[in-house]
This record gives sequence, C-alpha cells and structure tokens, in this order.
Amino acid sequence: MLLWLVVAYLLVSIVIGLIAATRVHNTRDYITAGRNLPMFVVLAMVFATWFGAETVLGISATFLEEGFRGLISDPLGAAVCLVLFGLIFARPLYRMNLLTLGDFFRQRYNRSTELILSICIVLSYLGWVAAQITALGLVFNVLSQDVVSTNEGMLIGAGVVLLYTLFGGMWSVAMTTFVQMIVIVLGLIYVTWLAGDMAGGFSSVVGQAAAEGKLEFLPTLDAADMIGWVAAFLTMALGSIPQQDVFQRVNSSRNERVAVWGTTLGGVSYFFFAAVPLFLAYTAQVIDPAMVERLIGEDSQLILPTLIIQYMPFAAQVIFFGALLSVIMSTASGTLLAPSVTFSENVLKGFFPGMSDRQFLLSTRITVVVFTVLVTLYATSTESSIHQMVENAYRVTLAGAFVPLAAGLFWKRANNLGAALAIALGLSTWILFELFVPEGDIEPQLFGLAASALGMVIGGLVGAPAHHRPHAGHHRAAAATHHTSR
Repeated sequence: MLLWLVVAYLLVSIVIGLIAATRVHNTRDYITAGRNLPMFVVLAMVFATWFGAETVLGISATFLEEGFRGLISDPLGAAVCLVLFGLIFARPLYRMNLLTLGDFFRQRYNRSTELILSICIVLSYLGWVAAQITALGLVFNVLSQDVVSTNEGMLIGAGVVLLYTLFGGMWSVAMTTFVQMIVIVLGLIYVTWLAGDMAGGFSSVVGQAAAEGKLEFLPTLDAADMIGWVAAFLTMALGSIPQQDVFQRVNSSRNERVAVWGTTLGGVSYFFFAAVPLFLAYTAQVIDPAMVERLIGEDSQLILPTLIIQYMPFAAQVIFFGALLSVIMSTASGTLLAPSVTFSENVLKGFFPGMSDRQFLLSTRITVVVFTVLVTLYATSTESSIHQMVENAYRVTLAGAFVPLAAGLFWKRANNLGAALAIALGLSTWILFELFVPEGDIEPQLFGLAASALGMVIGGLVGAPAHHRPHAGHHRAAAATHHTSR
C-alpha cells in the first residue's frame, strides 16, 4: 500500500511537470523559465539546490558517525556558498543576461576558456546527480522490501525525473520544486516531531547528542585538524559557486532584487532546516541504538528509512517517503538540466554556430537524455556513499573555475593569459596531488586553488589587458541576439 501511494505521488509530480512544460516556447523559456520566476519560487529552488539526498540520507548518517565536525562542507559550506553567491555574485551575473556560466567565460575571456571550464563544470555534476539517482534507488528498494533492487530503483527514479525535465526544462523544475518544497518542509517537521516525542523530547535528544560530543563543530588546535576543517569548508563554499544550477536559478529570477535575496534567503533557510534531518537521525540513536550500530556497519544511509518503517505509524511513513522523494527529485531535476544546458550551449554549439533556436532546443533535450544515461550508469557502478559523491563533485570547479570567475568579475586586470594559467596550473596541480602525493593534511584541491590564484595574478600582471570586462550596465540588448550570433 505504501509503495503504491508513493507511486501515485510520483505520477502527480510528472503531471505537474508536464503541465509546466506547456509554457516552454523557445530555448530561453526552457533554460531560464523566461526570467519570470517570483521570489517564493526562486527561494524554493535555491533551497532545493542543496536540500537533496545528501542532506536527508547522507549528512544525517555522517552526523551519527562523526558529529558536526563531519558536516563542515555540508550544510555549513553549502549554505555559505549560496549566501555568497546571492550577496556577491548574483547581481553582476544577473545584469549580464546570460544563459550559462560558460557564456560568461567566453565573453570575459575567449572560446578556449569557455570550452575547458564548461567541460569541467559538466564533469563536476557526474557525482552530484549520481548521488540523487542512488538515493532514489535506495528508497524504492526499502519501500518494496527488496522486491525492487537498488539498481532497478535507480532506473525507475531516473526515468521519472527525466520525463518531466526533458519536456519542461526550468519551468518544470520550478513548478515541481515549489510543490515538492511544501511537502518536504511540512512532512519532515511532522515526522521529526513524532520521533522527538518517542525519544523523550527535544531537550533530551539534544542533551544526549551534546554529551556525546556530536554538537562540536570547531576544529581542535592541532594544525592538521584545522587545515582539514578549512579544506572541507572551502571545497564546498567556493568550489560550488561556479556551478550552472546555482546560476540558473538566479538567472531565472523575475528581477535583480529577487535574484539577490531569493538566493541569499534560500541559503539561510537551507542551513537552518538542514538541522531537521540531523535531529531526526539522532532520535534513531536514542530509540534503537542496536539498529543504528548494525546499519552503520552495513549501510548508514538506511538508518532513517529503517527508523520510519519500523517505528512510525502508516500516515507518517507516507509523509516521510513522500517528502524524501520530493527532496531527491527537486534536486535531481535541477542538477540534470544544468550540465546538459552547459554542454549544449558552450561545447556543442561552438562547433555548430549556425544552429537555429529550435535545433538548439532539440540538442539540449538530447543531451539531457544522454547525461541521464551516463549518471545512471555511474550510480549503479560506484561504491561511494551519497555524501562522498557530493563532496567530491566540487574539487574540479574549485581548482579550475572559481578563480577565473571571481577574478573576471571583480579584478580589472584579469585577462586571457591569466585565465589560461589559472586553469592550467590549478587543474594540473590538483590532479598531480590527487594521483601521486600520499594523502596528507591538506586536500589536493586546495593546492589547486592556490596554484590557480597564482596563475591568474601572474597572467594579469604580465599579459595584455582584457577588452571584455563586464560591468553593472552590461549590454542587456545583446541578450536578444544571443542565439543568432556568436
């Protein structure tokens, strides 16, 4: 019965997505929802950027094992990323009226920079989307009591998300996400309230967590511990800024004010609401410590689903799994669209500059299908946890893309040579440390970030001045001809 109710919810989500798809008339509708989304929808979409499988299943399991210290990257780093993007990056990027971040790299630097960084951005999504697909498979496996295998569940979940994302693009992402966010917030609060009562109340649960040291989040005074803490924080806080899905949500806003504050408030909301699944996870430790200990040894991501199935009334089970699927699908749809759009706009279209708007829209939809297949194959073959897949996703963009983006927006001497050196030194240093240097106190991507910054400074000081510096009054009219010339 529970499984069929969840299936019905999936069908409702598909219907909402397909209804939203009727508003897609051209490429800009598909990618940016016509830049017509109001504050409450943008806030919901930004919140959903991070509130996905890794928040409910991934970081909640990590919290039980490592406490707050294991969560410096997410939710702290992830929330800071969204706040920084909203307060610092959203306004200048929104004014440029672009389709993708790759367009910024082409306008600010050149085609080579656009191509290389767009490929980096696309590759960074492999682990992130795969994490959502993995979580969908996990949910279907639990709900069916092993009748549907995890891999089969991944295929079903990927197919559902693909269906409405393929046709509706950002309009479908926006409308389904808004409905899903309502289900998520109300559903998780209700289930957490029930679990808290079963565990002895809010104060009792928090007190036990504090007594076990789970609430300590600052590093010790040990140098290695502090460096590791900073590395985990920066990887997410800065490495996820040059990401198309964050930019795409900002760029779909109705106006500049919505772009700035929808993103900022979405980040703040995410940070505080991420505490809900953490509290819920610790109630499992209080209610059934033997179950938690057993699943930590097997698959800690199953702790929350098992708690709900074994201890919650049927209504709460329906609400929790409906909320969980909402969480996963809202994140998966946006993260599936973002790399597909980037590949079509900044990789494929560069080789076929005469592409009409209709041809470009078709190529984008084909890319959505291909990328779905690739991430599903990756999800079914990797043994990484959901949290690990998400954490690893941003190393490439931290090492290669953050400095060219930040310098290109805010440093007048940033130029083509600086971008080339930043990319070459950042990526090569990161890869070399990943491959050949034994695991040390400093994460390899931080060496890549430092090398990238050095390359930009050297190139900016010795290279020719740039001629394409963006500014607050960037030519809005140029956007109207964006798809007729290149």
